[in-house]
Amino acid sequence: MKYGDWHKTKEILGKGHDWIISEIKASGLRGRGGAGFPSGMKWSFMNFKDWDKDTKPRYLVVNADEGEPGTCKDREIMRKDPHKLLEGCLVAGRAMNCTAAYIYIRGEFYHEATVLQRAIQEAYQAGLIGKNACGSGYDFDIYIHRGMGAYVCGEETSLIESLEGKPGKPRLKPPFPAAVGLFGCPSTVANVETIAVAPTIIRRGGSWFNSFGRERNAGTKLFCISGHVNNPCTVEEEMSIPLRELIDKHCGGVIGGWDNLKAVIPGGSSTPILPKKVCDDQLMDFDALKDSQSGLGTAAVIVMDQSTDVVRAIARLSKFYHHESCGQCTPCREGSKWTEQIMHRFEKGQARAREIDMMQELTKQVEGHTICALGEAFAWPIQGLIRHFRPELEARIADHAKAQGGEALAGGWHHNSLKDGLLVSPGQ
Repeated sequence: MKYGDWHKTKEILGKGHDWIISEIKASGLRGRGGAGFPSGMKWSFMNFKDWDKDTKPRYLVVNADEGEPGTCKDREIMRKDPHKLLEGCLVAGRAMNCTAAYIYIRGEFYHEATVLQRAIQEAYQAGLIGKNACGSGYDFDIYIHRGMGAYVCGEETSLIESLEGKPGKPRLKPPFPAAVGLFGCPSTVANVETIAVAPTIIRRGGSWFNSFGRERNAGTKLFCISGHVNNPCTVEEEMSIPLRELIDKHCGGVIGGWDNLKAVIPGGSSTPILPKKVCDDQLMDFDALKDSQSGLGTAAVIVMDQSTDVVRAIARLSKFYHHESCGQCTPCREGSKWTEQIMHRFEKGQARAREIDMMQELTKQVEGHTICALGEAFAWPIQGLIRHFRPELEARIADHAKAQGGEALAGGWHHNSLKDGLLVSPGQ
């Protein structure tokens, strides 16, 4: 409470759901889980026509299944400021007239789950949640559900399936969760950071939050900065801050200086990599990164200096996404397997230059053809690598061919295939 949490929460709840949603809309808050969908609009979907005549319970589901490589912002909130998240659940729940919130937390976050459970018990004992929450006459319960470490359960419908005790595989949409969600009831899935910032927005006003950043990219954001920087950290900063300023101001700069920078993955491992020439003037927000053919994602900034083997880095990500594919969609199940195998050969130089275009075509075939976004997640890093670092791929293939006596081979091509053009499956 000394940080301002639970301050006049009863008054906030008493102003009603329409007022809370109007403030969230005025703030310009966009989802902090990666997609960037306007939060006020998303919350308003729960208050559909004649919603009050629907006798079903209504649920807020908080996505704390933070499994994106490089991302550690939600973990910091749950570990060090759990009551901010709990109050956010109550306020967001009131906005959507929910009866309960389920916090789905990543299975590996044992310490964070323990801290959060203790905070929930404290809130119940203080009368802040439960029956007559904060003395407002509004009943609201909060539950924790621990996952089992599946990355794909970070997708909202897959998360709901897991909460229901089923295998964590994505559902087709429609129906959307706001109509048929958890246990077949109206539900909204929201990210930890999105929910945690809501009470502060309501207290200070939507216009205050909207004063940060650029138009359509308002507010503050948690950035997780890792890799080759002098002081890796998680920091809250204004949206649209220049990437170089973010790194220099909070991380003490790139190791060896800015000129030693080679590339940056700006929004978690599923966003396309950017080279230094793009990073020099890059703003960190949804629209600016989209214009640079990348994305803000979870704002997990992974910095790579000149010593980094970017081909190996992307190959390692391909292995991760193949391992985490649930196997439900054929393009993802088969595509992730092939991209991992081909990227492994690129890493070793055991490929031919024509396979670069073949790989590009493969990722384009997967993109947009899967139920969830895992297809894009493993396709985009490879597209970014080919877009900006194609010369490295070609040089590696040429060097390996030279070392093999002029033959482009091994792991995929017959030694006599220069004339035949005969491609065989990796491993055959």
